[in-house]
Amino acid sequence: MKPELPHAQLDWDDQGRPRSRAFDDVYFSDQSGLEETRYVFLEQNRLAERFAALPANGRLVIGETGFGTGLNFLCAWQLFERSAPAGARLHFVSVEKYPLSPADLQRALSLWPELATFADQLQKRYVAIHQGFQRIVLDNGRVTLTLLIGDALEQLPQLDARIDAWFLDGFAPAKNPDMWTAELFAELARLAAPGATISTFTSTGWVRRLLNAAGFKMKRTPGIGHKWEILRGEFLGWPAQVPAPAPDKPWFARPAPLTGERRALVIGAGLAGCASAASLAARGWRVSLLERHGAVAQEASGNPQGVLYLKLSAHGTALSQLIVSGFGYTRRLLESLQRGTDWDGCGVLQLAFNDKEAERHAQLAAAFPPDLLQWLDPPQAQDRAGIGLAHGGLFYPEGGWVHPPALCQAQADQPNIELLHHHEVLELRKVDGQWQAFDGDRLIASAPVVVLAGAADVRRFAQSAELPLKRIRGQITRLAQTEQSQALKTVVCAEGYVAPARLGEHTLGASFDFNSDDLTPTAAEHLGNLEMLDEISTDLTARLNIHGQDVGHLQGRAAFRCTSPDYLPIVGPLADREAFAHAYAALARDARQVPQVPCPWLDGLYVNSGHGSRGLITAPLCGELLAAWLDDEPLPLPKAVAEACHPNRFVLRRLIRGK
Repeated sequence: MKPELPHAQLDWDDQGRPRSRAFDDVYFSDQSGLEETRYVFLEQNRLAERFAALPANGRLVIGETGFGTGLNFLCAWQLFERSAPAGARLHFVSVEKYPLSPADLQRALSLWPELATFADQLQKRYVAIHQGFQRIVLDNGRVTLTLLIGDALEQLPQLDARIDAWFLDGFAPAKNPDMWTAELFAELARLAAPGATISTFTSTGWVRRLLNAAGFKMKRTPGIGHKWEILRGEFLGWPAQVPAPAPDKPWFARPAPLTGERRALVIGAGLAGCASAASLAARGWRVSLLERHGAVAQEASGNPQGVLYLKLSAHGTALSQLIVSGFGYTRRLLESLQRGTDWDGCGVLQLAFNDKEAERHAQLAAAFPPDLLQWLDPPQAQDRAGIGLAHGGLFYPEGGWVHPPALCQAQADQPNIELLHHHEVLELRKVDGQWQAFDGDRLIASAPVVVLAGAADVRRFAQSAELPLKRIRGQITRLAQTEQSQALKTVVCAEGYVAPARLGEHTLGASFDFNSDDLTPTAAEHLGNLEMLDEISTDLTARLNIHGQDVGHLQGRAAFRCTSPDYLPIVGPLADREAFAHAYAALARDARQVPQVPCPWLDGLYVNSGHGSRGLITAPLCGELLAAWLDDEPLPLPKAVAEACHPNRFVLRRLIRGK
């Protein structure tokens, strides 16, 4: 990740049109950008007729090189809105090395008043757009935009998708030759669905020849405006003379899409369950959300305040990529909630409380751009937090706190979701293609698909009993706001965290206890939380009048986090463990072998669990990941990250190690 130039550097002409400084080129035609977009990209890809021909639950996937101002996307969305049937969906995937800042995007799109309805929705969700995959859900889930932020030849090879129509855009070949290479066109071919169409504004001969060599059949067609000719084409198939891309490893390949009834049971109505239900419901699935308590978010997702806390690595690990993408997705979701009671984007300050943390923070500040995180010295940190601090640290300006039950409730309230309280599922059986959920002898519900989202309790089912999930008890302490504590302006974290008050109370926490199974709050852990507060700020301790309080009267709650051995969540389809070990037994002798045996999936059984203390950041996006697996859609994360979260990783490792 390169911290310099996180956003496009623009100049504006006297008509208010943007021009890229880096490429010395315009973003759209100075004669008629709208007409050119509609002619070159929408007409040449026959989108009006293809949208109109979509079935009720159908979907068209458009891929684009060069998101720019979003003009092509907004025009496609407008045409989709006019042409497509009610239940159909548009999925738009676009790569962009230098995204516009929110202010520049707003200024550029103000040039097109007729797109204002669509541009306003995009701008409202255009927050926390950082390096990597960024998923934006629009029009109540009818339209999905996945932005791949970074260099096209770094981002596209990580994409797992089938593209129906390609918009080959970007700055002119002479200005930006890196965007018009054989390597890039090979990626477009790898991702192209059979019969995919493609169009571009250029008619340059070598571009046409390279696209033909990649498996597209290109032809010149009359242009528009000052363009004499443009190119359009169709994907004929991978060229015979070129080695084909390696197939997916069968244990990470997608299960065959389920045909027939689009009904699902989701077991557990915490962050992971509500997110899974909402993502499926947005795609037209009818979801029964089964919860053993009387309301959503009664366990680990029930704390009054959770923190959008980004514990990152400077080395671009799978976990770090997941966190940056998940943070952006959750942060955009929050825009539809009530600020002040449901969430607050007050920022998060992560203190460098010892030398090791200070060294880690210096690496992160060098690796990430300042719109994601900034190093503050002690005086700057004090000024930002509003209270006395002994240390500086990293400030995340787009972070803050969330009331997790509000997020869960908003997701569970979506159309197509039926919430069934006081339904505890103890056993799952598969009968005639239906998963049946039982509470003892009583059949509660059945559906072709089940998502297990009940944290560590997913291990109670025979089909998922071997997943290596462990519970860690955590206790938070609730502290009444004082006149002096109102000075706290941002969340502050060290070993624990403290948040600005919500409804007159600060949340302080959270303890880590690996041994206790008792959820009764203890005075000892309240004391431990108060010691963490002292490490954060003795000034805030004094402002809250902590030492004058009786610890025995402190209020709080305890719950179990659920985590995996590698700290990544466990998300995806489940396989039959014994059949898996038999099918891939050869791996125990030679881990480099890839037996081309189809994975023995437990058809229709999925899991979304193991989010640890990061559930606010990872669980909502993992709901999208699950829905993409189930609906055979573009994945919202790099393929390697999705594989790193896959349930099969554990049985695979055990097999390779000969266990």
